[in-house]
Amino acid sequence: MGEQTTVKFPQEVIDEYAELGVDLPALFSAGHLGERMGVQIIEAAADRVVGTMPVEGNTQPYGLLHGGASAVLAETLGSVGSMLHGGPSKIAVGVDLNCTHHRGARSGMVTGVATPVHRGRSTATYEIVITDEHDKRVCTARLTCLLRDAQG
Repeated sequence: MGEQTTVKFPQEVIDEYAELGVDLPALFSAGHLGERMGVQIIEAAADRVVGTMPVEGNTQPYGLLHGGASAVLAETLGSVGSMLHGGPSKIAVGVDLNCTHHRGARSGMVTGVATPVHRGRSTATYEIVITDEHDKRVCTARLTCLLRDAQG
């Protein structure tokens, strides 16, 4: 769980944020909660964000992946995509998250892939598909973020 990977950003995005003195991999980490849960973002662009999370340590009393853990992974990935879509002048704030849990996972790693459904000037909506190590869908989520001005 403690092993870190480098987030893959398109070079033009890295350059755009570097000009503002922003370290993208640090900014788009999973944060303290995601770190505690073992979330790792492995690919990040406005049109696709990929991350992983271990099932171990993120289960409910029956030994299945906790639905709230899936929600944390989904909101993390959708928020990263929304921030990248909004660019350095915007911050993304989640306003709606829904998750449908299709099957349980008892072990291994789950992978989430966030893709845009809508990318506007004031909101961004991403669909996040979470699968297990056998590529079976565990959860489908949708996150809508409000894009607010970073200054003010």
